[in-house]
Amino acid sequence: MSLEPNYSSIFLSWIALGAGLLLLTGGGEFLVSGAAKLAQRLGMSSLLIGLTVVAFGTSMPELFVGILALYQKHPDILTGNVIGSNIANVGLILGLCALITPLQVRFKSVSLELYFLLAATVVVFIVAWHGIFPRLLGFIFVLSLVIYTVHSFRTAVKKKIRSRERELTNKAAEKPVSLVIAVFLTVIGLGLLPLGSNFFIRGAVDIARHFGVSELVIGLTLAAVGTSLPELASCLAAIRQRQAAILAGNIIGSNLFNLLMVLGFCGVLMPYPFSPNLLTRDIPVMFSMSAVLLPILAVQHGLNRFHGFILLASYVAYLFILT
Repeated sequence: MSLEPNYSSIFLSWIALGAGLLLLTGGGEFLVSGAAKLAQRLGMSSLLIGLTVVAFGTSMPELFVGILALYQKHPDILTGNVIGSNIANVGLILGLCALITPLQVRFKSVSLELYFLLAATVVVFIVAWHGIFPRLLGFIFVLSLVIYTVHSFRTAVKKKIRSRERELTNKAAEKPVSLVIAVFLTVIGLGLLPLGSNFFIRGAVDIARHFGVSELVIGLTLAAVGTSLPELASCLAAIRQRQAAILAGNIIGSNLFNLLMVLGFCGVLMPYPFSPNLLTRDIPVMFSMSAVLLPILAVQHGLNRFHGFILLASYVAYLFILT
């Protein structure tokens, strides 16, 4: 499969875009529904499932596109896709969702992930300064992600044991959830999201190149927004299903996975260069988008519609800078 234009006409590319959007929407619904049921069945919090299972699943398109771009010698699409996706996740998706409905998020529940995310962003800034992502750092990023995931689940298991009596008390009032159904819905969602993103990306890149847009801008905009559509689909589904914890965990977890898993795993495969433009423009914007969440969540314990407007307006301003 190639990132080069594969369609005989722009018309077919638009059809691919539409098919991708449909698959992404359906995948988001399945994934959120399955993840919520899985959390209930395993006694895990919705936030933890959002930070891990959902975040990993919705970051798969970035990994898929990144590996393809790496082996087809398009490093700007790889790096632009990850950084642009992280910017879009906070500015576009989280901002839009906060505009739709206020999001109540306890800072204590996501503080570790936010600090971890900011630290990883600083490391990426240093790497961009040197101009290349080394293989050793790729191993460190992937190992850090594994340690974080194991720690998260071990912590959740301890909390589950401590609250066993309360869970047993409430169990009678809960409708039993089939583990098979929960896993089935989650797997279907995880399968539809990369497939839909692949259709979307192939059509989007074909159309963009038809109009002579650079690969870096493709990565930062069309590829970034396209591979962030799983997050958007999952977040909108989470709003409809009143699963705000999955929504918040999905965004923060996805950004962390994008840096550690996508950049890290691709770095393990082979070192790749960073464009100087990322250092002076896009990485600082990515850091600022994540950093602004710290004081808001620490003081407000969530995002209201005004915060959503600010985030969305900031993303629109960023797009104007790119053009």
